[in-house]
Amino acid sequence: MTVASSTMSSSVSTSRGMLPSASPGAHGLNSGVPSSFSQSAPEFNDTDETGLLSVSWNQDHGCFAAGTTHGFRIYSCDPFKEILRRDLKCGGFGIVEMLFRSNILALVGAGTNAQYPPSKVIIWDDYERRCIGEFSFRSDVRAVKLRRDRIVVVVEHKIYVYNFMDLKLLQQIETLANPRGLCCLSHHSNTFVLACPGLQRGQVRVEHFGLNMTKLIKTHDSHVACLTLTMDGLLLATASTKGTLIRIFNTMDGTRLQEVRRGSDNAEIYSIALSPNVKWLAVSSEKGTVHIFSLRVRVVGEDSSNHSITAQGSASFYRNSSNSLDALLSPNAGANPGSSLSFMKGFLPKYFSSEWSFAQFRVPEDSQFFATFGSQNTVMIVGMDGSFYRCGFDHLNGGEMLQQEYHSFLKSS
Repeated sequence: MTVASSTMSSSVSTSRGMLPSASPGAHGLNSGVPSSFSQSAPEFNDTDETGLLSVSWNQDHGCFAAGTTHGFRIYSCDPFKEILRRDLKCGGFGIVEMLFRSNILALVGAGTNAQYPPSKVIIWDDYERRCIGEFSFRSDVRAVKLRRDRIVVVVEHKIYVYNFMDLKLLQQIETLANPRGLCCLSHHSNTFVLACPGLQRGQVRVEHFGLNMTKLIKTHDSHVACLTLTMDGLLLATASTKGTLIRIFNTMDGTRLQEVRRGSDNAEIYSIALSPNVKWLAVSSEKGTVHIFSLRVRVVGEDSSNHSITAQGSASFYRNSSNSLDALLSPNAGANPGSSLSFMKGFLPKYFSSEWSFAQFRVPEDSQFFATFGSQNTVMIVGMDGSFYRCGFDHLNGGEMLQQEYHSFLKSS
């Protein structure tokens, strides 16, 4: 089946009419070898090493996917181990997106992949060992994001939102040029929130699909370089191409709740992560330091394990508190250190009254690193050099984080 329209720049097809079951991902990742992949890992020689093309965390940050020049691999973080490897004879994948820890994956081929071009999204069922859907576009795909009920595809100037069950196109969103593929989703079943660049520099568009509401937030004067949402979609964190400041916003009314400073020099931001309890924020950049900041944002219900807030309840909460930040800011104002000259903030540039990072961890500057939070005050960091770090931070005193674990995962057998 193929669906196309002159108003769209994409087409959709399904394998023999088969679509995901009512609960896609009912099976966990398995080690069966799909027929379209090689029956065994090819024997690489010294001149045919596996290169890393992409890394991405799954939705609960318990696993990550690595797109390689020969296929893709899936790793579990705790304990750390490789749990799935697929090798192609025709090339690699530049985008590999997991759906939690299920058998469903979204794959986009790299430029050297003869069978899967970078303008096509493959929805792969690793349990049934076959493609269950395809999306073809007229330009390269920049990112794919998955929910249990939605598939979101990002191209240079547009975002497509599809229903997972029948692959029907639900919405198209126009954006500024988006070569980074910036887009993030909420992952609670009762709230569907999407954040992406708007049509103006420094603007983020937030779609609250459950409330049929769009919010445009002016986040920075420069172009947005990185963004992320909390699992419920109620808070947004952003950084600009300058990379000096990270800002936290209420996605319901656009209120800026907190601003922290990574540094004084411009830097490219690689990743922003919010801890599940929304008490911490992690930032990685080209400067070779992963920063942890203490957040002063109040969490509705203060339950870090289950933020089950209905869309109606969250809307009511934020409408009632939009005129006062007191309801959204924790009474114990954060532990991030500030400048010793902060008492003169009315007279000195804003730099001197900034909130600086609470804890830090150094990584090599010659590669990109992406950070997220683990359990019990730990941070996990995966690098494009094939390295994985787990480090812990002192939640009371901060300072330098301690490395607990290290793996060179591309070299693992």
